[in-house]
Amino acid sequence: MFPKRYWFVIITFIVMQLIVAAIALILHFGFGIEAIDAAVYAYFGSFIIALIIVLALLTKDLQEEKVKYPLSIGQIIGWSVLGVLLAWIAQAIAVTIEVELLGIDPTSENTQVIVDFTRSNILFILIPAIIAPILEELIFRKILFGTFVKKMNFFFAALLSSLIFAVLHLDFTHLLIYFTMGVVFAYLYVKTKRVIVPIIVHMTLNSIAVLGQLLIDPEMLEKLEQMEKNVQLILLGGFNF
Repeated sequence: MFPKRYWFVIITFIVMQLIVAAIALILHFGFGIEAIDAAVYAYFGSFIIALIIVLALLTKDLQEEKVKYPLSIGQIIGWSVLGVLLAWIAQAIAVTIEVELLGIDPTSENTQVIVDFTRSNILFILIPAIIAPILEELIFRKILFGTFVKKMNFFFAALLSSLIFAVLHLDFTHLLIYFTMGVVFAYLYVKTKRVIVPIIVHMTLNSIAVLGQLLIDPEMLEKLEQMEKNVQLILLGGFNF
């Protein structure tokens, strides 16, 4: 199904995920680095190496895409802004379904872990803000969705690639949110034919989510969450006539 270079990209991504723990243990026990710093350095190093390898493997594909489907800077910005808005709308719908229909706590453990790592070592922010979005869009949109959509219609290609994207985030409580994000990214890719657009949107969303958590004081965040719950209570059942 995939060209050989695509398989090498997928294998690189898998190996990157598997070696992080081993590298962190070596840094911690072998070099005496604090455990959380060792984990940050392990993630950062493995992600950087993986990104370099993946970009090298896909250089020809990205160049061909750029030549075949040219977009001006203005078009890229326009599509990216639209993509962020679409993603926020899709995310709001997904969160509403999770909270109101399924009774799921909106707090994301994945986001909290990222925030905790970033508070410990600011270097870590480069992973969710830049490196991970590039890698994930190249793999899930460029390779998986791009291959699937050539063999089936958009609906099934987006469904399958987005489901894989959601499952591999290993946050099964919020599977619907990751799935809807995957569908939005797939839509942007199929409309523009340029993976740079979903990459920019993915970067923007991740950066806003992480920076928003970092800049808000934890106590203030708890107050805002309580205010949101009170508003929902009023709107959904606070008035009894």
